Amino acid sequence: MKFVAFERTLQGTGASRRLRNAGKVPGIVYGAGEPSMIELDHNALYHALKKESFHSSILDMEVQGQSQKVLLRDFQMHPWRQQVLHIDFQRVDATTRLRKKIPLHFTGEENSPAVKTDKCVVSHVATEVEIECLAMALPEFIDIDLSGLVRGKSLHVSDIVAPEGVKIVRHGSLNPVIVAVAEPKAEEEVVTAAAPVAEPVKSKGKKDEKQNKK
Repeated sequence: MKFVAFERTLQGTGASRRLRNAGKVPGIVYGAGEPSMIELDHNALYHALKKESFHSSILDMEVQGQSQKVLLRDFQMHPWRQQVLHIDFQRVDATTRLRKKIPLHFTGEENSPAVKTDKCVVSHVATEVEIECLAMALPEFIDIDLSGLVRGKSLHVSDIVAPEGVKIVRHGSLNPVIVAVAEPKAEEEVVTAAAPVAEPVKSKGKKDEKQNKK
């Protein structure tokens, strides 16, 4: 994915405020040399941030006609406005080793025995996983095939098959659940009690009326 940035010469709170008022976003690029200050068009950046690939893939950043390989590292949003306040990128090359969280894409769930046959409920407990790899081997996402899910068995981090050159990061002996399979809930039978039938009110005869007159 490619985007255009511009060199930024002025720094400081006041300069950043003026940039934002002009529809720009201040940013910084660090790694593989001296950090450089940049600015980007706000609207173009705002729409790019909505794309998954902008967060999890190596990007081509063009500055003054020169292209650089960078990776999005951080960005700050306004507390309540739809406004990007600042953004950070890291320069990368073929030797750069990364540790980064990337998204998981799940497929085949509806065809699994757990769902199709046993009517189980499948929950995606985690939607991303931390990996370690060289920058040029960074995948945009990892595809998880759930067509083999069965009743009573969940999917853990250790079950993920990583692409070549990519290592799934595990912290110690932890092996968290990625996808959980829950037993189907038994249908509760609701018994509705029949309402008692009210007895008809008997009208008083003429004999009763005469007794009342007495």
